[in-house]
Amino acid sequence: MQPLVLIAELTHRCPLRCGYCSNPRALVGRDAELDTATWIRVLEQAAELGVVSVHFTGGEPLLRDDLAILVAAAAGAGLYPTLITSGLGAGEPSACRARLIEVAQAGVRAVQVSFQDIDADAAAAVAGRDALARKLELARQVRALGVSLTCNFVLHAGNLARCVEFIELALALDADRVELAHAQMHGWALLNAEPLLPSRAQLDEVDAVVARARRRDSGTIELIYVRPDLHGDAPSACMGGWGQRALVVDPEGTALPCHGARSLPLAHPQVREHSLAEIWSGAAFSAFRGEAWMEEPCRSCSNRGRDRGGCRCRAFAFTGRATATDPACSLAPDHAQVVALRRAAAGVRPGRPVQLRTPHKER
Repeated sequence: MQPLVLIAELTHRCPLRCGYCSNPRALVGRDAELDTATWIRVLEQAAELGVVSVHFTGGEPLLRDDLAILVAAAAGAGLYPTLITSGLGAGEPSACRARLIEVAQAGVRAVQVSFQDIDADAAAAVAGRDALARKLELARQVRALGVSLTCNFVLHAGNLARCVEFIELALALDADRVELAHAQMHGWALLNAEPLLPSRAQLDEVDAVVARARRRDSGTIELIYVRPDLHGDAPSACMGGWGQRALVVDPEGTALPCHGARSLPLAHPQVREHSLAEIWSGAAFSAFRGEAWMEEPCRSCSNRGRDRGGCRCRAFAFTGRATATDPACSLAPDHAQVVALRRAAAGVRPGRPVQLRTPHKER
């Protein structure tokens, strides 16, 4: 078993303050970020470990002055470099374009541009500003440079009515793929769950939109759809399973099996102190591999090999125990908490999220 993807969180700095941000509440400051040499060593070790692709993300990775150097190092090590960006960063639009050209020349193979919405007011309600024009400009620049483009839309109760328009926008931009991913309720999103979590009726409508789009556009664009676990009867295998496929390194060098694992009471290893090979086989990454850690009803469930116990971070957030059955599962002893959250969210339908708690406001 080896990791397939390295998620390189280069910085927590970001021009946006989204209310479903996957970054932790305690953001890493610029002075604590890994330096260029350490990141290059991490990239080389990842390739040696068997990783095939690296996602440069953040925060906003375009804010790193050394981004092109890191992309070149990744490409030189045989990795497939992908840039995940808000479409902003690096100052004025001209500076952003110049940095994008640098990373394209350095070897970036794909760029994912995130869109909060195509409605200016709704986008500003989530991210603190309307940046749609800048995002569209950068997306067009990506295609002009001959780089693969993915348009990413995080879905929530406030924007589901515009899913058809999201897909149409991706088609108009000549994107290779469009990703419609429901905000998963942990971290900042869990703090804002009631205005973000869709109703069952809303979810059914989106499911139908996606099914129609797949039938109509399957030969034109790849459509990736991620449903919300809290509306299902069984959870999915988080990140393909704990310590199975992904390796996350945060801005200060903490290595994690998933974005949310910082919240768990584990001794998370540091890349400044350990090699990725040591980390991958170490205690934190082995903590929830296999089935020995499982409690009932997971331990005797026929789905345990498929869902791998679900999300450990969500289990801890809802129950205070990382080994508990994921409350998203209908068989979980704590499933009533999820049902109660669904009911509370169903009563909050303002048309768009408002007064979201955000990373910048909490700092």
